[in-house]
Amino acid sequence: MNIIYFIDLLGTMVFAISGAMAANRKHIDIFGATFTGFVTAIGGGSLRDVFLNLRPVWVDDGNYLLAILTGVTISMLANKQLDRLARTLFFFDAIGIGFFCIVGLQKSLTHGSSEIAAIVLGMFSAVMGGVIRDTLMNETPLIFRKEIYATACLSGAILYVVLGVIGVDPTINAFASASLIFLIRLVAVKYKLSLPVVGG
Repeated sequence: MNIIYFIDLLGTMVFAISGAMAANRKHIDIFGATFTGFVTAIGGGSLRDVFLNLRPVWVDDGNYLLAILTGVTISMLANKQLDRLARTLFFFDAIGIGFFCIVGLQKSLTHGSSEIAAIVLGMFSAVMGGVIRDTLMNETPLIFRKEIYATACLSGAILYVVLGVIGVDPTINAFASASLIFLIRLVAVKYKLSLPVVGG
């Protein structure tokens, strides 16, 4: 199994856990939690595929649905334990957005997007599922708060395009660019870094 594909499935499962846990905290029923986990996991990638005029990958590959169901089930069976492992889940979420962004960027370039559009679509792949989750939960989406989140994705996506132009091996490029996203997110949260506030 391709390592990028495996990480993409793992990221899908982690995002499903994230969505279902958000629903659990609001005391939403099982169906609502499953639905929230589902749209969190596939929202960004599906939106990207709509812009690319493609069928979303989960429609043809049942492994993504299994990953989502696994994530939702884990969140329901071990909700209290997962709450205590919030830092661990954040760690996997940071890895997940890194690879979601780069996988989305690669797919966009493969299907003829310009580099600038591919950078934006890569960012959409990583963050829009969380935007949908937070909107459903009646919370301000993370990308609209002061935390550095979408900016980390844009930085990694730009690095991928630059390294691609100078001829770096695509696999090495993917890991390097995803690692940059992960590190920026980690450092930003650890040291409470944020972008300037408009009007602040």
